[in-house]
Amino acid sequence: MTRVLAGLAAAGLSLGAALAGPPNAVVLMIDDLNDYVGVLGGHPQARTPAIDRLARSGVLFTCAHCNDPICAPSRASLFTGVYPHTSRNFSFDNWDENPVLAAGKTMMAHFRDNGYRVLGAGKVMHNRDKQEWDEVGVRTQYGPVNDNGSYGAKDIPGHSSVPMPFRGIGPIDGSFAPLSDVPVHPDGSRGWFFREWSQKENRMVSTPYRYVSEDDRDPLPDEAVAAWFVRRIGERAAEKDGKPFFMACGFIRPHTPLYAPKRFFDMFPPETVTLPVIRAGDKDDTSFHGYLPGDSKGPGYYRLLKESYPTVEEGLKKYLQAYLACVAFVDEQVGRVVDAIDRSPFGDNTIVVLASDHGYNHGQKDFLFKNAPWEESTRIPLIVRAPGVSRAGGECGRPVSSIDIYPTLVDLCGLKGDTRRSDKGSRLEGHSLRPLLADPSGGTWTGPDVALTAIFAGGASKSAVAAQHYTVRSERWRYILYPDGKEELYDHAADPREWTNLAADPSAQATKRDLKRKLLGMIGAALTPP
Repeated sequence: MTRVLAGLAAAGLSLGAALAGPPNAVVLMIDDLNDYVGVLGGHPQARTPAIDRLARSGVLFTCAHCNDPICAPSRASLFTGVYPHTSRNFSFDNWDENPVLAAGKTMMAHFRDNGYRVLGAGKVMHNRDKQEWDEVGVRTQYGPVNDNGSYGAKDIPGHSSVPMPFRGIGPIDGSFAPLSDVPVHPDGSRGWFFREWSQKENRMVSTPYRYVSEDDRDPLPDEAVAAWFVRRIGERAAEKDGKPFFMACGFIRPHTPLYAPKRFFDMFPPETVTLPVIRAGDKDDTSFHGYLPGDSKGPGYYRLLKESYPTVEEGLKKYLQAYLACVAFVDEQVGRVVDAIDRSPFGDNTIVVLASDHGYNHGQKDFLFKNAPWEESTRIPLIVRAPGVSRAGGECGRPVSSIDIYPTLVDLCGLKGDTRRSDKGSRLEGHSLRPLLADPSGGTWTGPDVALTAIFAGGASKSAVAAQHYTVRSERWRYILYPDGKEELYDHAADPREWTNLAADPSAQATKRDLKRKLLGMIGAALTPP
């Protein structure tokens, strides 16, 4: 079989095309995962053996970036293949009510139109994608949380062991603890709950999550997603309906609340956690903070963490312990899914893509959140394993982005037909990664030599293209352009932590002009209102 695979790769053919018809495709989406992955080296203590194994069996893109560093627009762009500046969907508007995106086909719809069985579980798109699937296995659930219904509607705090004022952020972002630390409620009771909307009662309701011990508890949502996948891929082998499948698993962790079984927290005692290398005053030569209202999450969360612990370093160690624990936890779920693929009859004919929707800042530039224009927020893990095409253990350093995933799968799976429902939609705007899968260092790349990210600037001009922040990342440089013309420029060859803004440096002006030209060239057609 190895010789067959090698021969097919040399001929530019997929194993599916040669032996078993159209290949299957699996997309693994991980929420809020930055480069804290073993093979990316973002944090020296990150434990991701399953993701690392997947990378060794496929191609790892080491300079991959999201197109909008917050959940909803990032996922809308990835699964429709349309840039935010084209759709003008920069934030949390419903993607299916956007005129451009609604007139196009999601990745799932296009696979279905090509005869695929389309199955998904967990958080794939941010919302409103139930109708895109033939089957939804597990719905999106961020919990468990600490709300037993005894709190006022606007007074639900974070986990009871998190000190104030950080705990006051709320039950999602203000919470981090092992499951064994069962929260205490205002009435003195203890317990975990899921909080969700009841259509029947027309209100939010709390339902118990059973936790007795590490070995006697209900599964967490990500565990349920992995279990669903393992079961369904086994059943697909027996169903024999003649259809290839497209399956997606959407894992929540390490999105907040940062809860995981205690054994994952035990991997990272807080006193041993290595902090990111943060330079005092690093934000002083940047502009982004100046555009944010006083209650913005990134700088606000950082400030509240400082106020909640004796030192900000102690607070960051606690927070990072939880983040690293949740990364290790979700890595285990990824391993269950990939092992199930490899053990199944489909292993040699199934493409696997692993990606995150965006990264996360952990105190760099006094920012604790996502949705920022810097490396920690825009960089994502991206791995593609395509039997018969990808080079096992390959690494590609070209700048690519989430927008390239949809056209890559169209290319690898031989999907036919227009990805638009009408001429009001946009054609796919990314480029197939296939040449880089076959030859990660020398493959012919037809896409841009920069990865483009838009950052929602808020305010009344929420859909105006020129009113947003933008950044492009080349192999060496990052350039940031704000709507009032302010700029930032970082040389990753000399300054990988983006500490020194070179936008005013005389020696960097030619580079800055070139990157600005490329950025405006990518968004220029969208600057004129439709």
